[in-house]
Amino acid sequence: MQDTAKSTTRVLIVDDHPVVLSGCRALFASDASVRIDEASDAKSGHRAFLAKKPDVVLIDIKLPDVSGFELMRRIRKDDPDARIIMFSMNDDPAFVVRAVEMGAQGYVSKGDDPRILMKAVRKVAAGDNFISPQLAEAVTFSGAAIKANPASQVSARELEILRLLGRGDKIVEVAKALDISYKTVANTTSLLKQKLGAKNHSDLIRIAVEMGLD
Repeated sequence: MQDTAKSTTRVLIVDDHPVVLSGCRALFASDASVRIDEASDAKSGHRAFLAKKPDVVLIDIKLPDVSGFELMRRIRKDDPDARIIMFSMNDDPAFVVRAVEMGAQGYVSKGDDPRILMKAVRKVAAGDNFISPQLAEAVTFSGAAIKANPASQVSARELEILRLLGRGDKIVEVAKALDISYKTVANTTSLLKQKLGAKNHSDLIRIAVEMGLD
């Protein structure tokens, strides 16, 4: 029995799309060595991570409360050795680079062949890194575009604040979501305007929407 327990790979999937969750369950159903746990937002995902201690966490970037990037930051704070794969519709090379910079061991597009996801989970569970070949190629040949992308010019926390503002949250709501002070969000918003050349708050929101952060 001990050998069976050791060979089991526990995967936590954090995604708010029922179709994605059912698809992942079906994908790994034939593999008895993989055990799936699920969460539909960052808050419940963080709780599940602490309770289940999975071998691999599969995180969607767009979650209903805070982003997958913010969830990854919170998980990393609790466990620097956590093995995380970002699983997203966003194929922008700048986001792939940002995810890796933040400590993700893998990045897979939801548009990839499902077998790519299975390979990513096995690789990352074994301690390796994995970026789907199509995205890896895009990153390799998109140096100038990555540098020009606003996502490359801001910190992870700034990116999260920008995303929340872009979806219409007020400063007080952003502060509450991230458990930081109103003043910190207000100061960061001013800094973001300078960094991104936004003329005003509406312009900053436009930039966030164009980046696909909302």
